[in-house]
Formats: sequence, structure tokens, C-alpha cells
Amino acid sequence: MNITKICCIGAGYVGGPTMAVIAKQCPDIQVTVVDLNESRINKWNDPNVENIPVYEPGLSGIVAEARGRNLFFTTEVDRAIKEADMIFISVNTPTKTYGAGKGQAADLKWIELCARQIARVSTSDKIVVEKSTLPVRTASTLKDILKHTGNNVKFQILSNPEFLAEGTAVDDLLTPDRVLIGGDQDAEGKQAIEALVNIYARWVPKERILTTNVWSSELSKLTANAFLAQRVSSINALSELCEFTEANIGEVARAIGTDSRIGPKFLKASVGFGGSCFQKDILNLVYIARSYGLNEVADYWEQVIIMNDRQKRRFANKIIKTLYNTVNGKKIAFLGWAFKKDTNDTRESAAIYVADHLLYEQAKIAVYDPKVSADQMYADLDYLNTRTVEENQLLVDVVQDPYEACQDAHAVAILTEWDEFKDYDWQKIYDAMLKPAHIFDGRNILDKGQLERIGFKVSAIGS
Repeated sequence: MNITKICCIGAGYVGGPTMAVIAKQCPDIQVTVVDLNESRINKWNDPNVENIPVYEPGLSGIVAEARGRNLFFTTEVDRAIKEADMIFISVNTPTKTYGAGKGQAADLKWIELCARQIARVSTSDKIVVEKSTLPVRTASTLKDILKHTGNNVKFQILSNPEFLAEGTAVDDLLTPDRVLIGGDQDAEGKQAIEALVNIYARWVPKERILTTNVWSSELSKLTANAFLAQRVSSINALSELCEFTEANIGEVARAIGTDSRIGPKFLKASVGFGGSCFQKDILNLVYIARSYGLNEVADYWEQVIIMNDRQKRRFANKIIKTLYNTVNGKKIAFLGWAFKKDTNDTRESAAIYVADHLLYEQAKIAVYDPKVSADQMYADLDYLNTRTVEENQLLVDVVQDPYEACQDAHAVAILTEWDEFKDYDWQKIYDAMLKPAHIFDGRNILDKGQLERIGFKVSAIGS
């Protein structure tokens, strides 16, 4: 099947960058990204590409190149669906906050609504591609809805999970480790798989494009994130042990990372992992295991989440304990709010939960992040519903200058590993802080020795 028009439902952190790269690499294919959020679409269409809603290094340039040529952003969902040969579903699949599976299962409300809209609008055969992170066997739900539309349109369902790391998403799309495509193994299913393979093969070597059945593809995405998160929680568990001994977690990580069976990646101790995928996918895995009565399997993977939550709570408690067991009325400067550097995504960011814990103790927090807006920070805290909107506004001050954030602060907490933090004039910051001046490096990015020579009291993860 020759694909000439692609529609992507969902203009978020996955849909926007993925479609922009496909449009760049395949200028002969019309790529239309649709979303019901008019404000989000307007930002994607902003004449100044620096204002697009997703910050990723290199993304604005790609959007500038392809937008208006063969890349379009619109709220006209029905029209884009009707015209497309291939439809990517890239909508939100949050963890359920209600009913059966609350707190663990994925909420597939938006996936089902997409399927019903595709079924209602389509008048020609379509290939529907799952791009959102989904629980195993979601394809059967899509297939069931699309098959019983009664309009004689044929649909093929493919699973094409994303393996993007925010902050390097453009590089991950242009030079991926692998592209995974799952589909039915009958003749029509294999034709649909081949159609998607041919798109990626325009720039990805064929040997890096893996094809499987649809169930294996769906489970592979959850498993990949679970394994990566497990490594983070494992090194973080050891970081606490290092703080009670004379070991240094950086040296331990370097020693074990040189073992070729282990490797050095994801062995960076920190205040904890965040992002849209790790926690959600592990909870999904836990729910699936429990639903099949595999309680020991579920308990094993749930411990990864428990350890991550403990690390964030432990970091906040260390600040409180060091500041003489009270932070009431004390100003704590947060450098960083995004869950990692080079992104403006704050979903499940450790900063949110550390802040919430300190605010419970009546601390006053000043936050600086180079890419995250004040509105987003307040929305993150309001979503927790642990205090009123007015209280969050009163206790948290979002500023546009890091030196202002640190002025008259009792302590500075590094919550995101932005490179610029390393190059600040830390003598200037020290001079402006209350003494003793404390730094809590939740990302282990600063030169502890240099800071101590200035006069700071430094607490770093795992040392």
C-alpha cells in the first residue's frame, strides 16, 4: 500500500515531534497533526517556531522546514481522518484515578473515543497505528470497535511504540536504536506492516526496523521502560547506603558500569525519575500481572515505584533535618522544575513532590527553570489537591532569574540537571544567601569541592 497522507491524532510530546520528523524525511507525504485543543494547535502554528508547545533541541528547525509544505496542524479532526491512508493515535493514556484499576491501570477513554471517531468518519480502508503507550491487548479493543462499524471499511491495526527520551527526542527519531512495528501475521497484516516499514526505511536502516506480532510489540514498550526505571531505582537504593558508609555512589556506578554485562547507562543516582512513561508503564505492568493472579511478579515491579517515591521523600526530609528540623517560613530555592534537562515536560517531576513535602512543612519556595512556565508549575501543584490554589500561589514564587531565586535563601536544591547550573557564579549566590548556606544537589552535577571552598555546606545524593 502506498501511503500519501498521514493523520496523527494528538499534538503532544510524542505526536508533534514524531510527525515533524516523518514530514521532514518524507516530503512527498502529507502529514496532518490534529488535536481538539485549539490553544495547543495555535502554538504549533505560531509564526515564531521558538514558541511551539514542545521544547526539544532541534525540533523548532524541523518544524520550520516542513510546516506549510507537507506538515500541517489543525483542529479539523474529521477531515484529516477521512483523507488519511494511515492514522497514528497519539493521545494521552493516564493512569486511572477512578474505578477498577484505580492508581495502576491505564485509562483508555481517549483511545476508545479516537477509535469511534475513526469508525464514524472513515469511508476508505485505513491503517491505524497505536503510538500512545498502551497496555497489552489494546489493539484488540481498537479492532473490535473498528470492525463493527457496519460501513464495510477495512482497518489494519499496528503497534508502533515510541522509545523517545525527552531532551534527545529529535536525535532518537532521526537515528533510533530500533523501530518496532507489530501487526497481524496474516497476509493483510503483513502488507500493513510493510507499508509502515517503508516509511521509516526512508531514513532508518532496515536492520534496525523490527517487526513482531502486535502483542509482543505492546509488551515490549512496557518492559523497556520497566527495565530502565528498575536501574534508576536500584542505583538510588544503593545511594542511600553510600551516605551511611564511606562509599561514593559515583565511584560505585563507574565501577559497575565498566562491566560489559551491565553497562554505564541509567546508573546516575538522583532525587528520582519522572516523566510521562516510567511510572505509568510500571503501574500498568503491575496491574496486568495482578489481573492474571501473578502477585509475586506484580510485587517485584511495584517495588521499583516504591523505591522511587522513597528517594523523593528522603531528599525532602534531608533538607528539613539539615535545616535544624524545621523549614517553617524558610526560603528554599529550587533550581529546575522539569523532570529532566532539555525539555519543558514536568509530568511526574521529582520537583513537584519534593516541593509538596516542603510546603506541608510551611516552607517558602522560589523556583527558577529555564523552560517551564509559572502557569505549569502552579498547575502541577494544584493537581495534587493537597492545599488550595491560593496557598500554592502564596508559598511558591516563580522567578525568571536564578540569582533572584537564591537571594536570601536558606538553601538551594538542584532538582533538574540543566547544564547552565554548573556555570553560575556560585560565589555571588553564596554572598546573597543566609548563612550557613546549604546546597542540596539532587542531580550530582555540581563540583562539591569547589562549592565547599566557597563556604557552602553541600549535601549530594550518594556521598
